[in-house]
Amino acid sequence: MGENSGSHRLFVGTYTKGKSRGIYSVALDASTGMLGEPAVAADAPNPTFLALAPNRRFLYAVCANDGWASSFKIGPQAQLTPVQQSPAGSGPTPCHISVDETGSMALAANYHLGMAAAIPLGSDGTMGAPRVVVHGGKGPHPTRQTTSHVHSTYFSPDGRFAVVCDLGLDRIYTYGIDRNAVALTAGAPPFVASAPGAGPRHFAFGKDGRHAYAINELDSTIVAYDFHAPNGGLSPRGSLSVLPAGYKGEATAAEVQVHPNGRFVYGSGRGPDTIAVFSADGASGDLALVEIVPCGGKGPRNFAISPAGDWLVCAHQDSDSLCSFRVDASSGRLTRIPGIVTVPMPVCAVFLD
Repeated sequence: MGENSGSHRLFVGTYTKGKSRGIYSVALDASTGMLGEPAVAADAPNPTFLALAPNRRFLYAVCANDGWASSFKIGPQAQLTPVQQSPAGSGPTPCHISVDETGSMALAANYHLGMAAAIPLGSDGTMGAPRVVVHGGKGPHPTRQTTSHVHSTYFSPDGRFAVVCDLGLDRIYTYGIDRNAVALTAGAPPFVASAPGAGPRHFAFGKDGRHAYAINELDSTIVAYDFHAPNGGLSPRGSLSVLPAGYKGEATAAEVQVHPNGRFVYGSGRGPDTIAVFSADGASGDLALVEIVPCGGKGPRNFAISPAGDWLVCAHQDSDSLCSFRVDASSGRLTRIPGIVTVPMPVCAVFLD
């Protein structure tokens, strides 16, 4: 499927604590933005966060098998066939995974154990033994930062560094990547500190690779950074809230993504249940608020932007639903497409095409 066939296909990762069976697939009409009826693509236990191989032949998921990840081969109709299940014995389930542009390596994060891992990937979708780094310490929040909580892991645009968000320590770490050993090495500098109690959660690089953006879960902000390619260092530029003006209720920010054209940055806020739209200055990377819109459900845990940047699909964990938005490429603004589809406890959505 794809633009030539008039539709896009997405995969959706879920919690299987209730009615969900695992990973779902859903089509999006490329002319109207309407979502089709979801179908089970693979039965799996809590396949929460997903990542695609760059050749679109394999899908990787962090699953509740007490290991790091499971892999699936993608069929011609977006059906998934298990390739390798995560081994038992590694403790609580990881929460995030990413795959590099060569398809030969993955990075994964384990929130509960304060770990990040480098995982070798075979050309057949198999996974080798992970090489793990462990964080220690705590932050100022009395309940959310009593220990390290590694929440996400990302490759730098040139593939030389791993960027690791630690919500528990208010730090974003940079590790060098040893390609021969498939391992993470300490960066210099090793990390950049966030504001006390901010809780960095997810991260996204700008299109030019010179700027990047972190969304902080606990204080519901997005921080713009300069990225220094020679050593992988990050320098903060400025911080903006993702919450509507005057909002006073409980809030935990969740996802941040950059539009494919690099001109806009999006962040979701759980509590007000909104998506904030920012413009990104092409020279400095600095953000300016464009609008904040209702996300169309409850608990916007994650959202995905189509490869061409025309559509955004939001996954609402707390209302068991997905909805779609048309994206204006000139302004970044979002227009809600009527209707929702039901997926139990969706956590992550990724566009296959």
